[in-house]
Amino acid sequence: MKLFAQKEAEEFVKTGAREFRFSRDVRLTPGGKDVLTESGIKVVFDAGVEPPAPSAAAASAPSTPNDLQLFNYAEAQRIKEEICDIGRRIWAREYCDGNGGNISCRIGPDRFIVTPTGVSKGFMKPEMMSLVDGKGNQLAGKMKRSSEFTTHMAIYNATAEAVSVCHAHPCHAGAFAIKELAPPPRLIPELEVFVGQVAVASYETPGSPEIAASIAPLAPTHQSIIMGCHGVICWGKSIEDAYFKMEITDAYCRTVILAQSLPGSASIPGDKLGDLLAMKKQLGLPDNRFDLKTAELGEVDPWTQMCGQHGCSSPVTPFHPMTNPGAPAENEALVQRITDEIVAQLNK
Repeated sequence: MKLFAQKEAEEFVKTGAREFRFSRDVRLTPGGKDVLTESGIKVVFDAGVEPPAPSAAAASAPSTPNDLQLFNYAEAQRIKEEICDIGRRIWAREYCDGNGGNISCRIGPDRFIVTPTGVSKGFMKPEMMSLVDGKGNQLAGKMKRSSEFTTHMAIYNATAEAVSVCHAHPCHAGAFAIKELAPPPRLIPELEVFVGQVAVASYETPGSPEIAASIAPLAPTHQSIIMGCHGVICWGKSIEDAYFKMEITDAYCRTVILAQSLPGSASIPGDKLGDLLAMKKQLGLPDNRFDLKTAELGEVDPWTQMCGQHGCSSPVTPFHPMTNPGAPAENEALVQRITDEIVAQLNK
């Protein structure tokens, strides 16, 4: 039996064929099938077809001795190990299910270390990482790089300060994502200083040029971006920094979701928000509100934004409080009617 795995599938893709036929004499691995289908190749089982002949196709892209040296350098090894560690933290916090999510890190001019496709973020190993150039060509690594790296490149190209990009599917931020709703600002100082306003990009097919184009203009002033009906993508000045943006974003979304069921509507005043933005500017972090005046910073009430305009049809909030089954007047009328019936019976 011939094994047709990811490597063989990548070589088959280079032949330009649009259909792959195989029989019982061929064992097509899940990774190999993913490569074929993601490349638009139709996979057909045909009991009478001969096993495919070995291909002598080249690697994914020409790599130079410098690329291989860079990929195996001690610093590159440290980065691979750190990516695996962050992947385990993402998986442990349930920010990803299955093989969801991806992480990358800029290691040199136009060179990036990228996580593999089809692997749980909780069980990655350094040898699974790949070296990729700015056009998405894989230069080194045994496993295929993440198909969503093109979205990462939109951030790297738009933001010179971005060293690492982290994409995941945390549940609480994901709740905002499936409504294409930005979490309201001015509720927790940590988000204002270390993340800022969380932007929202409308849904586009994951890994497509369209989603990359929607992310690019937001990245320079937003380190955390909700991807409509998909998840969250964050960038940072280190691998851990990018992950921190993700963790802070989801914790904030979780707190907002819990808080909307409680009475009250407090928020950080607009004039106090200016102090937080000044702290942020000193830290060298980007924000799209640096040029706004105090009145503009506090112009929109966060709870009105969250509940009055975009909430569920009947959210439990200060603006839509939970009510008793019957209004007081209705209850009094019911009591009076019952009393009258009892008195009428007694007078008979």
